[in-house]
Amino acid sequence: MACCCLILTMSERGTYYALHLGGSYFRIIRVHLGGQISSLEVQDIERHSIPTSLLNSTSEVLFDFLASSLQKFIEKEGKESVSSQDVKRELAFTFSFPVKQTSLSSGVLIKWTKGFAISEMAGEDIAECLQGALDRRGLDIHVAALVNDTVGALSYGHYHDPDTIAAVVFGTGSNACYLERTDAIIKCQNPRTTSGSMVVNMEWGNFWSSRLPRTLYDIELDAESLNSNDMGFEKMIGGMYLGDIVRRVILRMSQESDIFGPISSILSTPFVLRTNSVSAMHEDDTSELHEVATILKHLGVPKVPLKVRKLVVKICDVVTRRAARLAAAGISGILKKVGRDGSGGEGRRRGDKQMMRRTVVAVEGGLYSNYKMFREYLDEALIDILGDDVARHVVIKAMEDGSSIGSALLLASSHSVRTISNI
Repeated sequence: MACCCLILTMSERGTYYALHLGGSYFRIIRVHLGGQISSLEVQDIERHSIPTSLLNSTSEVLFDFLASSLQKFIEKEGKESVSSQDVKRELAFTFSFPVKQTSLSSGVLIKWTKGFAISEMAGEDIAECLQGALDRRGLDIHVAALVNDTVGALSYGHYHDPDTIAAVVFGTGSNACYLERTDAIIKCQNPRTTSGSMVVNMEWGNFWSSRLPRTLYDIELDAESLNSNDMGFEKMIGGMYLGDIVRRVILRMSQESDIFGPISSILSTPFVLRTNSVSAMHEDDTSELHEVATILKHLGVPKVPLKVRKLVVKICDVVTRRAARLAAAGISGILKKVGRDGSGGEGRRRGDKQMMRRTVVAVEGGLYSNYKMFREYLDEALIDILGDDVARHVVIKAMEDGSSIGSALLLASSHSVRTISNI
């Protein structure tokens, strides 16, 4: 768990860059701030898939690739950009992996997740690795902030809506952070902030409890993963894993019955079924389920009858609904922790109108934005858990590129307030 303060004055000015390394993509953005909310301008943005060859390469190869991409991004700038001024570019590095942060601009990698496996990087300072790659290319760019993606998303959400108290990422993996009172953070001794609150980065993907509804498929997936016995919650709700859970269910059914015909060797390949394909099958609204048939054919399972295609849709539904309900339980846990779940806290009754404050949870990530049924099941579960009276005060606000923009905002705010604490 890491904590940092969040102080945005809404008067931030200047041009800032952010590079976001996620689980399956990276993003580069240039933001200009004019001193008020309405003057925030995203001047340029690029999104790219991460080549799979980088996932198990070396730190030098990975960061040289990122530096090269940033160099090309900057070379596109016009003459009126910051490059024509006597100003050093400053970059916020948005990093979607567990880090032990030691200052605003430095932190060491604890471990890789989401399929990355560059072993020699554990314990290395992430910001220094990127800075070294930039320096090798002669780029006059300073890595001035290292920001977790959820913290960036929360800062952007809070910048536009002060009722935003938490941020959650549902993408390749999953994580969450929230605003907590400093006096409620037992581990945080003498925090260097006067705001009265700090951001807690939960790294909830690594949450584990015997009460989680773990199945044989979850156990097998975990045992065969690169990080077995780790990131248990993420493996039940993250976009990287839902497709493989569905695949494992279909494979087991094909092994124990003949409804799918001969066992497909393709179906035995881990992660051959991606979550975007699960979404496509789940949301197939054609009478004959043509999309389901097409995807099954690519998996080596051709010519299955309609009733079997309907069964596949049901499997997608069960796996996705479980993930969404677990995700909703996590959000509800945050609301309970900060007294926004309607329980009233000490001396108050559940449902007390004085406690029913508007509460915004910023959400981003491809799983949430691209999978309609996941969103619907998450909303449904929040109502089931919190009740109608409380849930109507909870706003799930989808964001795009919020983590990157928010990281640039935090970098801008650091020029006036350099306060960050970590535990």
